Amino acid sequence: MPENTFLYQLQRASAQEEALVALLIDPDKRPGKSWPDPILQLPDVLLVGGSLLTRGRIDACIRQLRARTDRPVFLFPGHSMQLSELADGILFLSLLSGRNPDYLIGQQVVAAPWLKRSGLEVLPTGYLLIDGGRLSSAAYITQTLPLPRDKPELAAATAQAAELLGLRLLYLEAGSGAPYPVPPGLIATLRQEVDLPLIVGGGLRSPEQVRAAAQAGAAMVVVGTAAEEDPGLLRELAAAARPSSGAADNQTAR
Repeated sequence: MPENTFLYQLQRASAQEEALVALLIDPDKRPGKSWPDPILQLPDVLLVGGSLLTRGRIDACIRQLRARTDRPVFLFPGHSMQLSELADGILFLSLLSGRNPDYLIGQQVVAAPWLKRSGLEVLPTGYLLIDGGRLSSAAYITQTLPLPRDKPELAAATAQAAELLGLRLLYLEAGSGAPYPVPPGLIATLRQEVDLPLIVGGGLRSPEQVRAAAQAGAAMVVVGTAAEEDPGLLRELAAAARPSSGAADNQTAR
């Protein structure tokens, strides 16, 4: 695996008790130009996308981010229309926890010819919705049920299927602004059962929650709603994910 790929970075992080940090930017909620410059230097990667984008701002958002930071930008698409060749890569999501064929393979078929020509780094990712305590936008849009948070064996079997199908990453999603994040015990179970880097997002609002996810085996934690409400909080969350690096402590985020 070439060391200059983001997949390599995730695989390397997967072997540690420190996690990479992603900032999820929804162009509908907060465009790229509205984030303070120091905040954009804190995450390892910027994810752009959302379950429902109504204003077609993907390209404009990425241009704004490019002008202000050198952090890699990856697409986190909720639909095949949410594509842009201005990005560095894409989490090519397949919703394995649901049974809606459109999000299992349909949207992927529509996007595949464009992606083959794009030159983006494509990261085949098994997308697992985990119950976060309320109906998430992703569950509503896709019309699928999340996996129960108290039945890690179901999540483990789904993760094993993803690995055997040849996917390269797993994204565990509790939902944007979820009352409860993915349980650390569930993360730890999947870390033992599959040899795939785990990305964990949804409901991560405190340094303690982020650190627990990293210690349980997350290769990358994704912060969205908490940073939208308080951009300065991202400094504390990044420090919790990678405490020994000291990188976040050398930044002024507020």
